[in-house]
Amino acid sequence: MSARMHLSTAHGSHEQDPSDEQLSYAAQVLGLLADRTRLALLHALDGNEADVTTLTAACGAARPAVSQHLAKLRLAGLVTARKEGRRMIYALPDGHLRRLVGEALSLADHHLSGEASHD
Repeated sequence: MSARMHLSTAHGSHEQDPSDEQLSYAAQVLGLLADRTRLALLHALDGNEADVTTLTAACGAARPAVSQHLAKLRLAGLVTARKEGRRMIYALPDGHLRRLVGEALSLADHHLSGEASHD
């Protein structure tokens, strides 16, 4: 079995090696996920919309830190924001990112519980 990584092209069945741009973008996304607060925020937004107050309570970080993390995620295009009165409402619109966060948390659960990994 080859150790090469393959990606399918835009919903097609052709396999190809990832481009430099794909690798760079994936590394950027994973770098943003490599923070406990940002990961908790993305998890809290899985299937939900929320404002900063709700997200602050959900992730247990200080409000200024939550706002800064949300700004980074928004600038990277990983979360969306819309104004509702005076509040900003955040959402996680990308199914790929939801699944990535879910898989990372599932991997952590398996590691911490000692449960066998999935193939």
